[in-house]
Amino acid sequence: MQRVVSVVSLTVGVGLGAAVVRLYGDSPAPDTHRGLLSRVPLVPVPNVQAAASELVPHRMAAMKYGLPSLANVKSRESYVTSYDPRNRTAAWVIEHLTPDGLAGSADRKCCEFKEDDSVHAYHRASNTDYKGSGFDRGHLAAAANHKWSQKAMDDTFYLSNVSPQNPHLNQNAWNGLEKYCRALTKFNKNVFVCTGPLYLPKEESDGKMYVKYQVIGKNHVAVPTHFFKVVILEKASGEVELRPYVMPNAPVDEKVPLERFLVPIESIERASGLLFVPNIMKRTSTLKSITLGGK
Repeated sequence: MQRVVSVVSLTVGVGLGAAVVRLYGDSPAPDTHRGLLSRVPLVPVPNVQAAASELVPHRMAAMKYGLPSLANVKSRESYVTSYDPRNRTAAWVIEHLTPDGLAGSADRKCCEFKEDDSVHAYHRASNTDYKGSGFDRGHLAAAANHKWSQKAMDDTFYLSNVSPQNPHLNQNAWNGLEKYCRALTKFNKNVFVCTGPLYLPKEESDGKMYVKYQVIGKNHVAVPTHFFKVVILEKASGEVELRPYVMPNAPVDEKVPLERFLVPIESIERASGLLFVPNIMKRTSTLKSITLGGK
């Protein structure tokens, strides 16, 4: 049985209490969604064999540690995804990053955002949904992660791999997190990245919690309140390290260290309804050693 090490247990003192933040000017303020992202119990894991059998062999590497969920699983040239037809975006996308995959002649100037014809017309996003919305078409599987093949990069431009993302976040702090994931391939045997949207509840003036998010375009594409990125690092020693990040879908100061956005893996599982690395037994003593409050 492989051992899983949670990076949260290695980051004492970096301010995990502000892991999910909304920044106002230069001063970070606690995010009002934070209560959902703390003190969450472990939950049982599903059997992934049935869904994995639908995937072609050369894409199975991304599924090495299991599928986060089993619904609407699709495989592309460069990633595997689960589509959420209600929100018109993916529930999650998994990529396998390698130095060879990051190198190549693929050019994003040759790519265009396009509707996903494999999704029913009632349930898919279109480019007109994003036009004039104020949101970027934010990649979940990043285009720059798949320079090894023009087809692989092209596949990242399906709108089923896109979520409405605040332009400042997309072009700055989130872009920095994507670059950091690519840099990790230099120091690890394998890097797997799972990315997706979150729709978190927020306390309103009446003291009650509500899940509230904007939709854009005639197809009512859901605008996430937050995004997660779970980085799975496979060490040469055989250990597996998890680095789970959550960022608000809002402007984020690039000067804030990425470590400030680390959260316990269980918190993302609870918030998203997903289960990560189900093929490995997660050790409760390691994963629960620190909560967002740093206790």
